[in-house]
Amino acid sequence: MNSLWRTVRLGISSLLLHKLRSFLTTLGVLFGVASVVAMLAVGEGASEKAQDQIRQLGSRNVILRSTKPEQKAVSDEKTRMLSYGLTRDDFERVAVTFPGVKRTVPVLAAAQEVRVGGKSCRPKVLCTTPQFQDVVGRILSAGRFILPQDEDARSLICVLGYDVARYLFPFEEALGQQVRIGDHYFEVVGILVPRGPLGESLANPSSESGGEIFVPLETGRSYFGERQITIRSGSRDIQEVQLHEIIAEVDSDENVPFVAAACRAMLVREHDDKDYEVMVPLELLMRARETQRIFSIVLASIAGISLLVGGIGIMNVMLATVTERTREIGIRRALGARRRHIVTQFLVETTVLSGCGGAAGVAVGLLIPWIIERTADLETQVSPLSAILAFGISVGIGVIFGLYPAWRAAHMDPVEALRHE
Repeated sequence: MNSLWRTVRLGISSLLLHKLRSFLTTLGVLFGVASVVAMLAVGEGASEKAQDQIRQLGSRNVILRSTKPEQKAVSDEKTRMLSYGLTRDDFERVAVTFPGVKRTVPVLAAAQEVRVGGKSCRPKVLCTTPQFQDVVGRILSAGRFILPQDEDARSLICVLGYDVARYLFPFEEALGQQVRIGDHYFEVVGILVPRGPLGESLANPSSESGGEIFVPLETGRSYFGERQITIRSGSRDIQEVQLHEIIAEVDSDENVPFVAAACRAMLVREHDDKDYEVMVPLELLMRARETQRIFSIVLASIAGISLLVGGIGIMNVMLATVTERTREIGIRRALGARRRHIVTQFLVETTVLSGCGGAAGVAVGLLIPWIIERTADLETQVSPLSAILAFGISVGIGVIFGLYPAWRAAHMDPVEALRHE
């Protein structure tokens, strides 16, 4: 141990004789390690955010949605009638006949203007049942969600999304207030927590379809109906959709693919047109994870090239050092130093260079995601494993690329080395 410690001190002293050269050599490793840590943090953060959005849909849910078909026959030139999408019969089939389905939630979207005083907006007005909150996993920040008695009585109540409540009632409590939806006034009984963090930019309710408002399904059918009429240049477009969405909650992850396949088969059999889509969050989640894995491998490979360049720089500098210190090596061999002592000395120097560069690179790599989060409003996620792995690889590269210069120094002829000027 004393001999090794003396060798370490000798190696550090040799590096300090050429401070600038040693510093520039470590920069290659520093940038390589920093790029590995930072790029993996950015990629992991973006992937985690996408996966979190998918999880919010419910990993055990199968979502059926109505989609407008590409072409449909029209009744005449001035009035065009289009009936498409999911039906109440589809809902009954999924709810009653499919094994593995625990609960089903229907959703009817109503295109209505929402107004409070002088403020107006057009959020998504979603007519649904009390089970929606549990199946989708939405959390209330205040008040309550839709109750079964609201459905039975067709009550004029609504639950606002956080962004809509903040837009319509910026300086007062929204609970208990009256909101005009279409031609009718609804009482606000609940406020939902936003899907993203409070610091994140939320949907803009003043846009065409920003934010959400929930009302009882039967209330929506009674007061808004299933038809949406759009008037343009003297013509009327009438679209009739019984249900815009059906959410089926499955009892286990293993049964999700089977329920999804059964839903697709049922819709193909019952619908002449492709006026639907089936979305499976579990499949999307698995696909997102696979994409993230491939993305991380690509990013790590690109950043690894920087580490490789840093290792080549270390080898180049150490070869030059061996040439400069040929006489020193000859003197040490003449005084009794063995080849392993020479190899150890030069490996210590390369390890110190790569280790210092790796440690500084990890520090810079942790700093870059922190700066990105505060300047570019992007979510990053630093994995301790990636930092440890990047540092370990940097030290390993120092050892690997230092082997040849150390071997070359150890196999010099002592007599020829002593004659070197």
